[in-house]
Amino acid sequence: MRGVTGFGYFGSYDMRMSTVDVTKRLNTKKSKSIPLAVSVLLAWLAGALFVWALAPYKVWGLAVVSPAILYALLLPQMSGKRAFLIGEAYGMGLWCVGAFWLYTSIHTYGNTPMWLALILIALMGLGMGLFHGFLAVLFQRVVGKQPLSFAALWVLQEWLKTWLFTGFPWLFVGYAFTEQHWLSSLAPVMGVFAVSFVAVLFAASIVELARRRAGYVFASVALIVVSSVLWLVQPQWTKPKGTPDVSVSLIQGNIPQDLKWLTDYQIETLKIYADLTRSEWGRDIILWPESSIPMFQTEAWGFITEMVKEAKATGSTWITGIPYKDEAAFDAKTDKYPPFYNSVIALGTDAKGLYKKQRLVPFGEYIPFEGMLDILPDLAGSQDIMSYSRGMDNQAPLEVRGHKLGAAICYEVAYPDTTRKNAIGTDFLLTISNDAWFGTSAGPLQHLQMVQMRALENGRWFMRATNTGVTAIIDHEGRIVKRAPQFARTVLRGDIQARTGSTPYMQLGNYPILALILVLLLLSYFGRRAGVQARVGR
Repeated sequence: MRGVTGFGYFGSYDMRMSTVDVTKRLNTKKSKSIPLAVSVLLAWLAGALFVWALAPYKVWGLAVVSPAILYALLLPQMSGKRAFLIGEAYGMGLWCVGAFWLYTSIHTYGNTPMWLALILIALMGLGMGLFHGFLAVLFQRVVGKQPLSFAALWVLQEWLKTWLFTGFPWLFVGYAFTEQHWLSSLAPVMGVFAVSFVAVLFAASIVELARRRAGYVFASVALIVVSSVLWLVQPQWTKPKGTPDVSVSLIQGNIPQDLKWLTDYQIETLKIYADLTRSEWGRDIILWPESSIPMFQTEAWGFITEMVKEAKATGSTWITGIPYKDEAAFDAKTDKYPPFYNSVIALGTDAKGLYKKQRLVPFGEYIPFEGMLDILPDLAGSQDIMSYSRGMDNQAPLEVRGHKLGAAICYEVAYPDTTRKNAIGTDFLLTISNDAWFGTSAGPLQHLQMVQMRALENGRWFMRATNTGVTAIIDHEGRIVKRAPQFARTVLRGDIQARTGSTPYMQLGNYPILALILVLLLLSYFGRRAGVQARVGR
């Protein structure tokens, strides 16, 4: 006879079974379990399958199928080691395929041999797979095995990816639903993690429904109903500021990555951007991409001065990405070189402000533990290694034409909380990037999808200027209003709407969803313990 009492729902244990019955059932499950090699292969394939749920493919249903397969594989009773291998395999498949765009930057632009680049991708997948490996162990050995705990653990590992070891916040389930507003309507309320939570909960609930355990489906249905109601009601968390729309021109220079940083090509790069901009003077804002001026501001000061003259003469604001050297902060007694930043600066008519990138790319923009290299005898020349400095938190927004403008540079827009903080008190947002590193892969399109989610979370319009694409204008509901073709030297013109007010997510951040998953995991943990104690007592 089966039943659930006390903490039984969260612990997913039958508290009316005797110890003998439990032992028989566990032995039966072990005897019928899928061979480990087959489970590992299925898990790897399920992880790899997930990438087709994201841009550019956008088969969002696979974002439900993929975690559902992992959930089903982890349901039978098994050792922690077996669970870890299954979870690790899923994570490795997810990252080796989902982030294979890194191969282009490693092999093509990093001049790494193909065999070594593939090994590095595999090692990256192995390392990032640890998140799902430990998820599987906790699900199998610590908490009760049911949909709520599985979804809570999933969100926990996604959140950890935003800060642990500097973070790599990519391939979240919630991004697959960016344009599915029946579910993404949760984003302005509790962020992308809430979308991930409901999607994974729904995936696990489908498995339980197939097992004829309909009681586990209730929470999933309830949350989907809440999301659908939000979609139908369409609450306006933010509203137009009431000022005229701002005309913008986003300049896409399409500078080849292998030429971009060559000293001999710097003047040609400046000429390309200046020529593309010549017809745009008179627009409210002209935005250039990340590091479109490929030299320090001190080295390009003559060019900058001429551009500012043009901007002021035509009533335009000019915003550009540029490496910024802070010579005022240089102390010859203690510093090897002045601190310098990946930055965006606003100049010209009615404009001021400098934003310094906060989230730097490890090994791309800085060397982790760089200071420790000096004590290693074999790296005596390490003093020649130069890293970008990190911009401070809570920087003041740019001020443009009477508006506050929040900024994000390159992949830091993938960090939900960083973008949220930068958006507070602003009227609209910008992000600049150089995704030429990733060629024609899915990487730049996944990156764009994240910008759409940030627009949804914060209820703000985004203008996005990139070197090779995707340059786009995105509205406060995450919809792409206009976009330029990739790999074309072009200008994208459009209008941006200033908005005021705050979404719940902008005000509270990730705290509500983190509190929810903490409560669910604690209930599930104590439910499991209560179930074990009840069985032992019998």
